[in-house]
Amino acid sequence: MEATSRVRMTPQERRRQLVGIGLRKFVERPVQELSLDEVAAEAGVSRGLLFHYFATKTDYHREVVEAARRRVGRNVAPDPDAVGPAAVRQVVERFLDQVARRRESYVALVLGQAPIARSAGDAGVDGVREHVAGLVAAACGLPDGALPVVHGWVAYLEDRALQWSALPEDEREVGRTALVDHCTRALALLTDLADLP
Repeated sequence: MEATSRVRMTPQERRRQLVGIGLRKFVERPVQELSLDEVAAEAGVSRGLLFHYFATKTDYHREVVEAARRRVGRNVAPDPDAVGPAAVRQVVERFLDQVARRRESYVALVLGQAPIARSAGDAGVDGVREHVAGLVAAACGLPDGALPVVHGWVAYLEDRALQWSALPEDEREVGRTALVDHCTRALALLTDLADLP
């Protein structure tokens, strides 16, 4: 691999590069196990320069986790013109695809972060769920009071997606449509049962 240190980057470009390397490595191992020496070497910079961009190892890990959360959000978002049940269906389908495609990194994102000390504003597990819940609530025109219900539904969808993605591929394909239908209906039932303003 050719070193990238010969290419002059702006501070924003270098930060994006370092976080991008962390995201690629996050697919292979939990974020806490990311070696800053490996990241710096792949970027063609010294470990000391990495600390110019991120004050601590934990700060770097938080940035990688936040970038992973944003990527999940982009990948599962419904089309801008999709509304109501059509938007929910798109989110369910895309969520299943996301988890099946990157199951290990998703599990690491939502379950493998405990050793990272949280500070105010950290997203983490709830950040992923809250983001997806916000997408769904907006697409369905649900009031703010519905967010806790939708958040719970996202946790249910996540659990179903993790169970489904652990099945052999041929079994996943057979049950996919039924699972999408089930999860889409589950949200409608939950929001109907909730006492929403």
